[in-house]
Amino acid sequence: MDLMEKFLVVGLGNPGDKFIKTRHNAGFMCLEKINLDIPKKFGINIMYEKNLENKKIYFLKPMTYMNSSGEAVLEFINFYKIKTENILIIFDDISLPVGRIRIRLKGSHGGHNGMRNIIEMLETEKIKRIKIGVGNKPDNWDLDDWVLSKFSDEEMPELEKAIKNSIESIKLIIENKELQAMNLFN
Repeated sequence: MDLMEKFLVVGLGNPGDKFIKTRHNAGFMCLEKINLDIPKKFGINIMYEKNLENKKIYFLKPMTYMNSSGEAVLEFINFYKIKTENILIIFDDISLPVGRIRIRLKGSHGGHNGMRNIIEMLETEKIKRIKIGVGNKPDNWDLDDWVLSKFSDEEMPELEKAIKNSIESIKLIIENKELQAMNLFN
């Protein structure tokens, strides 16, 4: 019998070399900065496992493309029997400047298609999330082109700060210190 409490941390992004270091892959970039073991496969998806005291933490990078992220998350939580309250999603947010993060314990998808699909597939908005600011779309840009554009060299230090704060937030949230994380980083 498995007595460890299980958590799932999902970093959202798109698979493939052409999407590396794009704004939409901020969730992937965050997971890549965590000191994780060798990746394993879960279907087509990439997963990592880590034990922390009496907790088993799974990290997931869905390889389904952003708009179908919920399918990978639903399959994963059903297989590993993870409670919805122990899921944390990390994704990009165009309403926040680069370098900022926002932690929420529930809420709508806010126009983010990956989060929209997760909410639809899990049939709840009560999903914890960390939004990583990727900057607002300039007036002369198409939204798809903006989120699929790469961060500039000038933006990278700010993005690194946001990822560092996101990783600290993940630790606090897994320790059930969500309010402390929100007070520190929101």
